[in-house]
Amino acid sequence: MKTIPTAAWSVLFLLVAAGCVPDERIVFKNIREITVEPGPQGDPLVRGLALFHNPNRVRMSLREINLEVFVDGKKAAHVQQRPKIRIPARGDFSVPIEMQLSLKELGLLNTLRNLLGGKKYSLRYVGYLRVRVHGVVVKVPVDYQDELRLKI
Repeated sequence: MKTIPTAAWSVLFLLVAAGCVPDERIVFKNIREITVEPGPQGDPLVRGLALFHNPNRVRMSLREINLEVFVDGKKAAHVQQRPKIRIPARGDFSVPIEMQLSLKELGLLNTLRNLLGGKKYSLRYVGYLRVRVHGVVVKVPVDYQDELRLKI
């Protein structure tokens, strides 16, 4: 009786793992229901509902969100969360998200003046999501830009 060589097992594993990778990227749609409140260090705490769409035929589970948030080109926040959320096949899903903005990076006086005036901000989210598909963890890149008008 012949045994299967280790190289053959490796190739078989790679073929099976490649079949588990999603065909299309999960789409970051936007953030809704945004609230701004004072945070523990005095900087604003922004909470919202991040909306995504899964165009794939397979269900997944969200394991990690890791995003850098840029406001008008300046790094303003870092979001790192480890939710355990089921992602429906070919459907939308939402994730509660929380980020602590850094007013030092944005310039305190300009930011307060702009918040009072209701200025539009250019927001960019760059990072990745980690999702589990059939037991395999896959890293999904995120690069999304949006405009937001905040007013106190």
